[in-house]
Amino acid sequence: MTVNTPSENTPTINDEQKWHDLVTRIKDIGAELGFDALGISDTDLESDEAHLEQWLKHNYHGEMDYMQRHGRKRSRPEALIPGTLRIISARIDYAPDDIVDAEAVLEQEGVGYVSRYALGRDYHKVLRKKLQSLAHRVEQLIGPFGYRVFTDSAPVLEKALAQKAGLGWIGKHTNLIDKDTGSWFFLGEIYTDLPLPIDQPAYAHCGTCARCIDICPTQAIVAPFQLDARRCISYLTIELKSAIPLEFRRAMGNRIYGCDDCQLVCPWNKFASSAKEIDFSARAQLKDRHLTDLLAWDEAAFLAATEGTAIRRIGFERWQRNVCVAAGNALAEPSTPIDLKQSLTAALLSILPTLSPMVAEHAQWALDQTTH
Repeated sequence: MTVNTPSENTPTINDEQKWHDLVTRIKDIGAELGFDALGISDTDLESDEAHLEQWLKHNYHGEMDYMQRHGRKRSRPEALIPGTLRIISARIDYAPDDIVDAEAVLEQEGVGYVSRYALGRDYHKVLRKKLQSLAHRVEQLIGPFGYRVFTDSAPVLEKALAQKAGLGWIGKHTNLIDKDTGSWFFLGEIYTDLPLPIDQPAYAHCGTCARCIDICPTQAIVAPFQLDARRCISYLTIELKSAIPLEFRRAMGNRIYGCDDCQLVCPWNKFASSAKEIDFSARAQLKDRHLTDLLAWDEAAFLAATEGTAIRRIGFERWQRNVCVAAGNALAEPSTPIDLKQSLTAALLSILPTLSPMVAEHAQWALDQTTH
């Protein structure tokens, strides 16, 4: 963060009312740019740091080495970006209009389920652009100031910061929940050297509810507020670079990129708002596609269909791996129509000679699941 000389429009440290007025203006600008909520917090994450260190100690992060690579910079914003005094956390909703139908897709063996957040444009790009625009608008108001924009792009405890900023609480599934709009939203941050007034933190309203824990297909939520990522389908289909452990393959069902189960059953999501951002609209070439079609994709087709989306970052090999597992689970279900089983079998046999050794093992596993 570059430390800039305050301009004549920058409130002085004692201009309390002007700082509050600036926060109001920042939030108004945020709404104009399409954010659904903004909140401001300080940099104290002591309790969250302890929680993170215990999580790492249990190796719940799996292959996500980046979670520990930067030491305590993740939980100490001022260590990551010297001069940071406040964090502006921003939220933008992404739920598609037909989110209520998502559970039904999970029951369709021949269809590949993609986590609803990934069906549109890569949110990293959308949020970063909006956050940069917000910072530039603030510069126009008060002159140059120190800031850095983050969208899941650096060691940042974004959910902990958002909770401190009043945007929601961290639920038992470890996702952020807002009592008015649920949990279908993205987060982004601006680290700044402005001494802005802070918002009141949000407090948990999960109560005795344990629906997210009970529904998890792989029992990845090992205790309230404790997620073992190594068991999580989102981790297995996105972060894991190697073979998916045999013990989790059947539980994956038709989920080929991510998992939404814990959000789909959350009672607070009955208040969820549909996305207003057009970039988050679901792409037809990704939404609920038949597995036989997806098995026929070559790398060029994959790259074309996933251009500008978050899915592209896993690469074609992992995508194929995930689709093969979903095909195997369809073949294993006695209720799957025979003609679908025949088409899936033919598709797997057709691509088998072209697959990498890692994916070929998953394809063979899929073929071995066939029931008659």
